[in-house]
Amino acid sequence: MFTPDDYRHMSHALYLAEKGKYTTHPNPRVGCVIVKDQKIIGEGFHKRAGEAHAEIHALNMAGDSAKGATAYVTLEPCSHTGRTPPCASALIQADVKRVIAAMQDPNPLVAGSGLKMLNKAGIETASGLLEDKAKQINAGFIKRMEQGLPYVRIKLAMGLDGRTAMASGESMWITGSAARQNVQHLRAQADAILTGTGTVLMDNPSLNVRLSAAELSIDGEVRQPTRVIVDSDLSTPVTAKLLTLAGDTWIFTNSQDSNKIQQLEAAGANIFNMQQQGRLSLKSVLQKLAKQQINEVHVEAGATLCGALLEEQLVDEIIIYMAPHIMGCNTRGLFNLPQLKKMQDRITMKIQDIRAIGDDWRITATPQYSN
Repeated sequence: MFTPDDYRHMSHALYLAEKGKYTTHPNPRVGCVIVKDQKIIGEGFHKRAGEAHAEIHALNMAGDSAKGATAYVTLEPCSHTGRTPPCASALIQADVKRVIAAMQDPNPLVAGSGLKMLNKAGIETASGLLEDKAKQINAGFIKRMEQGLPYVRIKLAMGLDGRTAMASGESMWITGSAARQNVQHLRAQADAILTGTGTVLMDNPSLNVRLSAAELSIDGEVRQPTRVIVDSDLSTPVTAKLLTLAGDTWIFTNSQDSNKIQQLEAAGANIFNMQQQGRLSLKSVLQKLAKQQINEVHVEAGATLCGALLEEQLVDEIIIYMAPHIMGCNTRGLFNLPQLKKMQDRITMKIQDIRAIGDDWRITATPQYSN
């Protein structure tokens, strides 16, 4: 169905879509290329919610030459009016001849209707070209639309012996500066950074993005992901550093301590009381985040919270930075999973990528849940 030129142009559209990974929240990352007579006459990508979509940028560049051209889009053109008019209508008005989408839009407001609108107007359409790559770029958006949950990525750092902190809890710094810089890019592409009160109390972290717009190769201000604290009994101190920084801090709790709630709100926190008994339901927290249009959650937490997320099969990806040193036996591990007692209880991982980052190694793996 697709020619080598089709693959080449869609690959370029996917490259353009990647350029929006730090800025499009909560919208999907989309790229568009318009081709006529084997030449690219227009291209663009979606930069920010509320601004022009990728197709509009590409059509503006192509101008009147878009008539009779082929548009390659990494996500099905939208057919509804949101903060911007529907892109399917713009493609029809431009009188393009053919539209190829890498994948259909999982958003129920679109879900195939964009391609149907184009077909009805006499425009040839196709979808599925480099679909797997398109899904990788928008894994969080797709999961939120299809499952009502965000994509959860855990970041961990360890020595060669798999230890993450000394017995005292000291963990700064396990990895080198190159790895820590790399983590900043992971934070920047996330919609939210999640942690537990243990990490807040022990490390008093900032959990913010400390890269400049130039370092991220973006225009405008750097977006700070929402900081999320899982805090069942509301033990987050009002003096926590992350409450003083730019961006929002959300605290999920079951506590009914109105005095502490007022203090934390005065310090800048947004409190989400889940009205549950005992330990917070992590799935409920993630569902609430999805309803707040959070696509990707980046987790930087201790073994207890990370273990609980993995145990409840809520983790989509784990990124481990492995440093070239030994930390010893009286140290802390990656996950607190006391229920794993036999070899048959193991959680299988599929390693997707291993690469050197400075003097450290970065391992990317995905859990292979049995059910």
